[in-house]
Amino acid sequence: MTGMIHALSRYDYLVKQCLDGTALMSETPPAQHFGHLLGKPNEITGNLSHQHILDAYIALVDEMKTDQIATGPADAGMTFFGQFVDHDITLDATSSIGKKIDPRSIRNVRTPTLDLDCVYGDGPEATPHLYHPQHKDYLLFGRDACPLDLARNGKGTALIGDPRNDENILVSQIQGAFICLHNILMSHVKEGGSAADDVREMGAMSIRQSVWHETVAPRLMDFEHVRRSVRLHYQWLVLHQLLPAFVDQDCIDAALSTPHIFGPHAPIMPAEFSGAAYRFGHSTVQPSYVLKNGQPPRDLFAMMKSLGPRDPGDDMDMEMFFEMGNGRAQKALPVGTQMAETLFALPDAVVSKEERWGDLVVPRDQAKKLGLRNILRDRTTLNLASGQQVARWLHDHAPHLGIKELAAPETLKERHIDKTPLWFYCLQEADKTGKLTGVGGTIVAQVFVRLLRLDPESILNTEFTPWIGFGGSKMTMGRIMGWVEKNRDGIPLAKDLRCG
Repeated sequence: MTGMIHALSRYDYLVKQCLDGTALMSETPPAQHFGHLLGKPNEITGNLSHQHILDAYIALVDEMKTDQIATGPADAGMTFFGQFVDHDITLDATSSIGKKIDPRSIRNVRTPTLDLDCVYGDGPEATPHLYHPQHKDYLLFGRDACPLDLARNGKGTALIGDPRNDENILVSQIQGAFICLHNILMSHVKEGGSAADDVREMGAMSIRQSVWHETVAPRLMDFEHVRRSVRLHYQWLVLHQLLPAFVDQDCIDAALSTPHIFGPHAPIMPAEFSGAAYRFGHSTVQPSYVLKNGQPPRDLFAMMKSLGPRDPGDDMDMEMFFEMGNGRAQKALPVGTQMAETLFALPDAVVSKEERWGDLVVPRDQAKKLGLRNILRDRTTLNLASGQQVARWLHDHAPHLGIKELAAPETLKERHIDKTPLWFYCLQEADKTGKLTGVGGTIVAQVFVRLLRLDPESILNTEFTPWIGFGGSKMTMGRIMGWVEKNRDGIPLAKDLRCG
């Protein structure tokens, strides 16, 4: 569509600017994809040695370890839906904990918009390997040996828009559910009837018919209607399900009611978001999960059968992860400064050797602690502002939010460190309610709402209500996942769409 600038690839955006002349006429520079919200890096300064600082961070992280299985407000599956969303909007291909990186130089492989390019790639014309060669409106899905696995090539690599969505069997099945959602709706469109009319109407919502016919090839018209319909429902789930599950509603309401508080030229995908605030999900991971009703729990890392085929025994029931009205859904841990002890000993497949933090060697047993990795990446790779610095900035520039500054935890203060790494600070704010609030809640809510505002065809720029088939305004992840499970076996081309 002519209005879908924010969802375009960088190349397409440049071409469009040149054709439109906007690249020459623009009076204001576009916002950077990556960068610091406060405009400058926060480097380590002072007289404390790096070894002293490292030891303090190790002590802080060790206090986070818990073997208690707490019940938070969010369904367990929302943690992995959050990971799926993260993979949709950002991919930093240069991640490291020991090397300094200017966030402005990071190449974001994902488009910074909620457009499901991790599912659709760039569409059947530009990424044909994701689609059936004869039935190009349909995404490939399933294998004969495991009909609910992702489609794969001869080497076992998943044929999906983002390989990270094959990192564990939970995220891979959320990816698969959205692929099936597209294929089911496409089947309805091909069959005709009232459901087909509904999908076409939703897909064309707020877009003039002339625009559709000027910009979409006739052979892709059905595909584009379905893709946009799926995108709109996905965006609705992010705004009305994912955010309220983990973010205080006051922060969401503030983001919706006021312009972007960090200014129009702030980075679209801030390092403070991707490197700290949105990493809250690490604190919500349970050490084990039940995949199917009646089965024993499985250890978290036993389910990380990454980047390769899985068998039917790994299929999960969505009702165990998203509430469907029967009370079977497991819960995520509350957002806060407690983390499952499982995440303090990452498997060798993830971390197999010592790491370097500047001139220091981080021993292998310490490098395996996920929380420590987050903090070290914050302090030297991205040089993020501390929680206190962001809180003071928000107090000065957005006093109406009423954000109060927290003191550094005693573990740091007694070691003469008075600035808290932003990732931990966001979790510290959440300790009382189990949800992000203050600095963390503001960053996450502001970034997501801005992504939706920048997309002229998002749910914030369209009078959109979810399809009645998904429950209308009462649609939830549980409802839509249940609908997919109920209807995916009825896809007429299901066997033809299998690969690998």
